[in-house]
Amino acid sequence: MGDILVFAEHEDGKIKKTAFELLSKATELAQTAGGSVMAVCIGSGLTDAAPTLAKYGAKKVVLVEDAGLAKYNTTGFATALAAVITEYKPTIVLGSASALGKDLFPRLAAKIKAGLASDVVSLKIDGGKLSAKKPVYAGKALVDVCFKSDVQMATVRPNSFGTKDPVEGAQAEAMSKAFDGGSLTNPIVEIIKGESSGKADLTEAEIIVSGGRAMGSAENFKILNAMADVIGATVGASRAAVDSNYATHSMQVGQTGKVVNPKLYIACGISGAIQHLAGMRTSKVIVAINKDPEAPIFAKADYGIVGDLFKVVPPLTEELKKAMQ
Repeated sequence: MGDILVFAEHEDGKIKKTAFELLSKATELAQTAGGSVMAVCIGSGLTDAAPTLAKYGAKKVVLVEDAGLAKYNTTGFATALAAVITEYKPTIVLGSASALGKDLFPRLAAKIKAGLASDVVSLKIDGGKLSAKKPVYAGKALVDVCFKSDVQMATVRPNSFGTKDPVEGAQAEAMSKAFDGGSLTNPIVEIIKGESSGKADLTEAEIIVSGGRAMGSAENFKILNAMADVIGATVGASRAAVDSNYATHSMQVGQTGKVVNPKLYIACGISGAIQHLAGMRTSKVIVAINKDPEAPIFAKADYGIVGDLFKVVPPLTEELKKAMQ
């Protein structure tokens, strides 16, 4: 097999954790299939990208820098990434199943006529080819996806793989690739960001505390925020809570919200509707707190507490504080 190329996302000049997960997995795949691990970073002001990516296994780092690529643009990024693939000829291309990855990789796959497995949770080499496993039917089943194309592409759900410890002092060969700015259409003029909580986005968070309709009001979400502050979690919400204006749509977990894959998911006052389960059923460990012992969420939970969340969460938060000291 040829090389494995990882598309490394970054935000405000900082490489995202998903890139480190992908590089760690790519290194594991390369040990089985042969070839080398490469990374590509697209944007502007990427001087620190190569040494950072080298720590997680990248042997070569291709930097495509242009002022027109400072802000994400589907056409521009797809053109730049296609040029890198054409020149360096990797046989496997990996990216994150983030909002950006879900927008970019289908266009890229069509552009280079490659097979794409999207939102996968497992990767392996089988018979010299890449094999991917992905959830279907709202996560109720998993299917294996194989490839017929020479270039095999996959977007991976964040937190599907562990991240290996960084190797300090590791070196990667950094290569610059020019970008034809004339191919940039519909440039992004401005990106207006919402108010930041300072915590990881739901799609990348390792711990999530979510509230449902039983929270009763937006004000009551403060008890979930208190718990989240103690354990380093991000706060989410069910569709029912969002529809009731207790939480913003950016906090919604579910089929019509964000699909998450944390190591720990704590569901507070969430009944476990199919729509919600579709967005969080691949969580590694699920804890449910609900006063209804027949709530469907308990069938999916690894641990369950039957009780009023307003009587359970505050003392649980205090115990967590003690445990975290």
